[in-house]
Amino acid sequence: MVDAFFAIFQRPNFLTFVIIFLWGFYIMVTRYNLIKKLIGMYLVQTSVIFFLVSLSTKKGATVPVLLSTTETVQAADYANPLPHVLTLTAIVVGVAIQGVGLALCAAIYRKYGSLDEEKILEKLE
Repeated sequence: MVDAFFAIFQRPNFLTFVIIFLWGFYIMVTRYNLIKKLIGMYLVQTSVIFFLVSLSTKKGATVPVLLSTTETVQAADYANPLPHVLTLTAIVVGVAIQGVGLALCAAIYRKYGSLDEEKILEKLE
């Protein structure tokens, strides 16, 4: 257990990921305002992107482009491009989700006059 504590403090970016993720999840679950729920969802998404970026870093690695075919290729010398591609895709999808969510919040506000979840549910009943 003590070793796990020391491992966490040697990589503070993982501790930051967990804190931001739990903070965003807490906001999504406990708040009744729809905009605040969107902010919590954005924090969760940002923490996952931060986790992917921090997980994909590698000291001394180079881009996975072969300059000549005569030398032997060592996979450990190259950075994996997949996490970076997934991060870019997650950013684009997250921006689209935020845009659609804000548009839905605007439509809900126009129809019900409130963004409070409890007031909207009362008007639906």
